[in-house]
Amino acid sequence: MLRVLLDHNFDQDILRGLLRRIPELDAVIAYEAGLSRMEDTDLLIWAAREQRLLLTHDRRTMPAHATTVIESGMAIAGIVITPEPGQMPIVQIIEQLELIIACTDESQWLNVIDYLPLR
Repeated sequence: MLRVLLDHNFDQDILRGLLRRIPELDAVIAYEAGLSRMEDTDLLIWAAREQRLLLTHDRRTMPAHATTVIESGMAIAGIVITPEPGQMPIVQIIEQLELIIACTDESQWLNVIDYLPLR
């Protein structure tokens, strides 16, 4: 099962839904871990070092920061960029994240940036 890092602004209702479906989920929330003041590139490097898939809503800047890290020769542990609730039904977001977390492994996410909804 994947371990995850939730970006500082990640929706807590989604997290609660994931925890109901996956009680053993190993999730770190950036602001609770004191990581919310980190630059995005440093957050991505931290997540890679800890082998945690990053879950974020940040479509605007996070893909560019991830590309910068990868192009510098470092790796990322992967990013899943989810819509904000209201842009996609929250139950669908939770279901798709559950599939990703429960059915994939770290090697499948190395240097991958993906978006919900899944295709």
